[in-house]
Amino acid sequence: MSKNRRYIGLTVAIAVLLLIVFTLYGMSGDNPETVRIGYLPTDHDAALFVANSTGMFKDAGLEVELYEYNNGGDLMSAMASGDLDVGYVGITPVIYSISKEVPVKIVAGTQNEGSGLVAHSPSVKSISDLKCKTIATPGESSIQSVLLKYDLKKNGMSMSDIESPTMKVSSMNDALKTDSIDGMVSYEPYVTISKEINNQTLVESSGEILPDHPCCVVVMSDKFLSGHSDKVSKILDIHKNATEKIKENPEGMVGYLPSHIVPNAEIEKESLTHIKWVSDLNDTYKQNLYNFMNIEKDLGIINQTLPQDKLFANI
Repeated sequence: MSKNRRYIGLTVAIAVLLLIVFTLYGMSGDNPETVRIGYLPTDHDAALFVANSTGMFKDAGLEVELYEYNNGGDLMSAMASGDLDVGYVGITPVIYSISKEVPVKIVAGTQNEGSGLVAHSPSVKSISDLKCKTIATPGESSIQSVLLKYDLKKNGMSMSDIESPTMKVSSMNDALKTDSIDGMVSYEPYVTISKEINNQTLVESSGEILPDHPCCVVVMSDKFLSGHSDKVSKILDIHKNATEKIKENPEGMVGYLPSHIVPNAEIEKESLTHIKWVSDLNDTYKQNLYNFMNIEKDLGIINQTLPQDKLFANI
C-alpha cells in the first residue's frame, strides 16, 4: 500500500471516529455549558421571558435552553431526575419536593398573587355558590389547588363538597366557556383571558383569597449551585434586572412574552397589573413563605415545616 493510500485510509478512519464521537455526544444532550431552565406557560414567569428575549443571557455569556411544563409538579419531577438546572415554578410543588428530599433550593422570589377563581355563571358571588359543583385546577401539586382548599376551608367547606379535576390551563378556559366545568382556579394570563375574552365571571382574585401570598420562585439544583457559582450569580443578577424592567414598564414588556401565551396585547397589559413582582429573598419574603408553608401543613398537604437551610440556598 502506498504512503498516500495509508494516509487517506488513516484520515478516513479518524473522520469516522470523530463523527461517531460527535454523534454520541449530540445524542446524549449533555452539554455542560448549557443551562437548562424550566418554566410554566404563565405571566408569572415574565422575568425569564424578558431576560431571554432581550438577550440578557447571551450578553452575560450564558447559553440557555428553555423547557415548558404544564404544571409545577411535572417541572419538579424534571428537576428531581436531573433534566433541569433551574426552574421558575410555584412554591407549592417546591415545598413538597424538598420535603421529599429532592435536591433543590430556592434562590429568588418571582412574584406574589396573580391567580383567581373564575366561574361560568354570573350568579356565582362566592365559592359557597359552587358547592356540589366542578372546580378545575392545574393539578394537585399546584398553588392554585392550595388556594382552592384554603378558600373552601375559609368558607366552611372542604374538597368533599366539590369535584376538582386536573386540567391543562388552556383546556380549563375552553371547558369553562362551554359550561363543561362550573369554575376554575387558574393563573394569569388565563384568568384575564377568561374574564375579558370569554365573558366568564371573576369571583375572587387570589389576592382576595389570600392577600400577598407568595406564588412562583426560582429554584436551582444542588448540583448546579455547588458546581457553577459564576453562572448562579449571573442568573440571579439577570433575574433581578429583568424583574426591575417589568416593574418600571410592564406595558412595554408585553412584546417580549411568548406569542402562544399572549393572545391580545391589551389583555396582556391588564393581566400584568394583577401580579406583584419580587426578586429578592429578604427576611420579609422568607417569612411570607413560612406563613404559606404553615397553611399547607394546616391543610394536610405537607406533614412538616422545613428549616431554612433545607429551603433556601446560601449564596
